[in-house]
Amino acid sequence: MKHLILLRHGEAGFSDGVDFQRQLTPNGKDSLNRLGETLQSGGLKVDFLHCSAATRTMETAEIIRKYVPIEEVEYTRDIYEGHLDALIGLLEHTPKQADSCMLIGHNPTISLLLSHLTHESYLGLKPGMMALIELQITEWSMIGLGTGVLKEVLQ
Repeated sequence: MKHLILLRHGEAGFSDGVDFQRQLTPNGKDSLNRLGETLQSGGLKVDFLHCSAATRTMETAEIIRKYVPIEEVEYTRDIYEGHLDALIGLLEHTPKQADSCMLIGHNPTISLLLSHLTHESYLGLKPGMMALIELQITEWSMIGLGTGVLKEVLQ
């Protein structure tokens, strides 16, 4: 059995610049710190992290890593591009030895991924929301439609 944690980046501000470079707001950082404290008290550990290379997602990862031990991290623009197939492809290539994986991304794709994997009604993850999924698979390459069970949603 594998465990997947989906996290939508924290609340980000608007900017005159490029969307890719938007930064977290003070409120977004505070919310993520509170989430981190909750995760720390629960003893969460993550073997592998797939994270969008956008500024707000990397800032989100930096905050969460203060509270949650994460073995290995990979930043990729593919998550930002927003294609469900790309996210599933990334997850399929998660290192075999990893039992737990976190993916930090963007809406609407991260919420679509949650719905696809759990075969549940669409749940729109708000900024800073996290979904914990228990995958009914033994290898990451087996991930797909309905292979997961939503265990908890945190904010």
